[in-house]
Amino acid sequence: MEDSSFYILDFQEIDTTKTARVGGKAANLGELTRLDGIHVPDGFCISTEAFNRILGETPSISELLDQLSLLRVEDREKIGVLSGEIRRAIEAIPMPQDIQSAITRHLSKFGEDAAYAVRSSATAEDLPTASFAGQQDTYLNCIGKDAILKHISQCWASLFTERAVLYRLQQGFDHRHVQLAVVVQKMVFPQVAGILFTADPVTSNRNVVSIDASFGLGEALVSGRVNADTYKVRAGRIVDRKIPTKKRAIYVVAAGGTKEQELRPEVQNRQALTDEQILQLAHIGRAIEAHFGNPQDIEWCLADGIFNVVQSRPITTLYPIPEADDPETKHVYISVGHQQMMTDAMKPLGLSMWQFMASAPMRSAGGRLFVDVAPMLASPAGRENILNVLGKFDPLVKDALTTIVERGDFDETGSDKETGTSNPAASLRDYQTLKDYEPAIVFDLIQRSETALPALKQAILTKSGPDLIDFIREAIGEIKSSIPQSMGVIMTAMNAASWINENIGAWLGEKNVADTLSQSVENNITSEMGLALLDVADVIRPYPEVIAYLQREKSGNFLEELISLEGGKETQEAILAFLEKYGMRCAGEIDITRTRWSEKPATLIPVILTNLKHFEPGEGKRKFEQGRQEAMKKERELLERLTHLPDGEQKARETKRMIDLVRNLSGYREYPKYSIVSRYFVFKQAILREAERLVQAGVLSEKEDVYYLTFDELGDVLRTHQVDHGIINQRKEEYKHYEKRKPPRVITSEGEVITGQYKRENLPADAIVGLAVSSGVIEGRARVILSMEEADLEEGDILVTAFTDPSWTPLFVAIKGLVTEVGGLMTHGAVIAREYGLPAVVGVDQATRLIKDGQRIRVNGTDGYIEIL
Repeated sequence: MEDSSFYILDFQEIDTTKTARVGGKAANLGELTRLDGIHVPDGFCISTEAFNRILGETPSISELLDQLSLLRVEDREKIGVLSGEIRRAIEAIPMPQDIQSAITRHLSKFGEDAAYAVRSSATAEDLPTASFAGQQDTYLNCIGKDAILKHISQCWASLFTERAVLYRLQQGFDHRHVQLAVVVQKMVFPQVAGILFTADPVTSNRNVVSIDASFGLGEALVSGRVNADTYKVRAGRIVDRKIPTKKRAIYVVAAGGTKEQELRPEVQNRQALTDEQILQLAHIGRAIEAHFGNPQDIEWCLADGIFNVVQSRPITTLYPIPEADDPETKHVYISVGHQQMMTDAMKPLGLSMWQFMASAPMRSAGGRLFVDVAPMLASPAGRENILNVLGKFDPLVKDALTTIVERGDFDETGSDKETGTSNPAASLRDYQTLKDYEPAIVFDLIQRSETALPALKQAILTKSGPDLIDFIREAIGEIKSSIPQSMGVIMTAMNAASWINENIGAWLGEKNVADTLSQSVENNITSEMGLALLDVADVIRPYPEVIAYLQREKSGNFLEELISLEGGKETQEAILAFLEKYGMRCAGEIDITRTRWSEKPATLIPVILTNLKHFEPGEGKRKFEQGRQEAMKKERELLERLTHLPDGEQKARETKRMIDLVRNLSGYREYPKYSIVSRYFVFKQAILREAERLVQAGVLSEKEDVYYLTFDELGDVLRTHQVDHGIINQRKEEYKHYEKRKPPRVITSEGEVITGQYKRENLPADAIVGLAVSSGVIEGRARVILSMEEADLEEGDILVTAFTDPSWTPLFVAIKGLVTEVGGLMTHGAVIAREYGLPAVVGVDQATRLIKDGQRIRVNGTDGYIEIL
């Protein structure tokens, strides 16, 4: 038999190296006992070995766990039944005598008749990436050995409450791999208790300590049963306090347990802590944070003038701050993903390669990229430029930056000289004007790109090893050199559309007419792609055998298997021709590591089937021509009406010039990204060829491991044939964690997330507000779709999603309206919606949560809001 002390550890014997034996809560308490000036009530921990032994000696529980492992989040009813069975089975197991004896010895050491708190401490609890807060049970004021033993069993059983099982399923934790230790800790009978966050839980500001405090036990506050004071402390100063009426508190009862009682009227509005105590507690919080190395959520209680810490865990909800070279300087970061319509996490290779593309330095955090705009905000001209340009793209970013400026975070001390040409603000000025580009410029830019691509494909075949890295770096430099001219064309089209909307609104009282004028413009590579997939459907339409095959086929090699069917060869040729032109695209295409359509053509099957189901032959050409006719009709009507106004001829001439700029140039908006992504696919194929060689040489375990190296690190590996597998595995785990996060649009170097607001009046009471990007009002069924491959659309549906990029365009031909969480006036979804004449509202925070799949909604793309009908 094991020595019974093997199962019990005093806090002084515990630190974070023993997390696997004692769980997160106990490990952190053990660490806290080592800190000077931090008072932790005495206690001990029953280790996970005791829990494992109990379960291991009961075969029926193993069978129940096997059944539980087969269930998914949606099996709520089955989870409830099965988890109840497991809990009852655990509570019915008699505790082994040797473990009982060891617990009794420890209780006698601390006082057998004292009151104790009995708390669960799971191995997947209080971790830097998942808190599991409140998932298992806590029992307070337990007195006497029998009560404590009973509550230890109940703690073990609480690992299988319905909420704990569901949380593990959502977080991807295996039920068998999470084990439970139990903390038994002497009770403190506090006058005041509460929670301390070393980063503001509302704004995420790492420089603000936030304290909640109420009279009596802290558990009442945690469970939301009593009101609490809130104090904010920054740099040793109380900067905010809220003192609500505190009508009741929860106290311990001498015989065991707790009771709720009414507070005396003269106490109800009293500040629970003195100012001196608030500052002392904030100091304790900072000391604990410094020890653990990250922001902490701390439970504390004040008894007889002494602060006791009863728990500390990492705050897992904070978005990471981009790292700066000069941490003392103020930085303001805006999300690149929100501008690029790609807010998913990216792998290290994808991040580093997109960083090379940028004209401004980018920083990564949480698997996303950010640009520091603080240098622009520091000068009057830079500030005006960035607010004007970003205001056109994304009003929420503009409002967030305006908030920062208005509260005085940046004094107007910078001069325009300080934002010289190396600063992006300077180059933004070039795009404020309207240039009279010749219509042929778009054709020239496209031709230049198309001609260079075959030469690139040929040249890269001769490169390998470190030479390949140098070749790609040089090729990216050439791509970057073409960006300023492309931006000039795009911004001119944008500014012309703004001019039209502003002036036609003033002269004729019509809103957003540029949306109609933008329909079916030439040279929009992305909208052409959506129509081209309609043409693919037309090829397949006469062949029922092929259609039936596609309806049941999900395998990766479906193209090869088509050949044996009637119409299979024609279908294969049509899809391959489509992939030849568009196969480098995919969802999240700015991340080079993403699977392209050419690598997984089956991704297109649902969209092809939707096109077959809902459209007649020739729909692609019909749609384009219909949009073109509507735009021409609107142009004629506007110019006619303008001639009847004062100075009408002049107004009509100027408007015609702007309409021509919109129709000649705005289609180009989508091309630069298409050009970049075309080259990305060439680079990716070359990198994977090198990765294959590294696998054959035994340097890498699998070729996809290169995705977890930065571009520079890949160069080092190709040169040395040495790789750190530990870093690759660590980054794989980090990426899994980052995938679940949502990046902020704007975050400061203090970690504060600034949320912009839409300033709008006279909207319906329950309107969900966003940015109007494509005019019109449409009602229909909302289809909330988070992955293009899950799309099951009926004609007339309204697509509701987090964001769209060019890969989503084929779905646009089947929908009647669009709502996205991310986006601005010139992001992908907005441009294509205008071109196809779809009412669209973008930048709708939490749209996929606020709107339920299947609800009937009204989208007002003219005024920028959605109503749930």
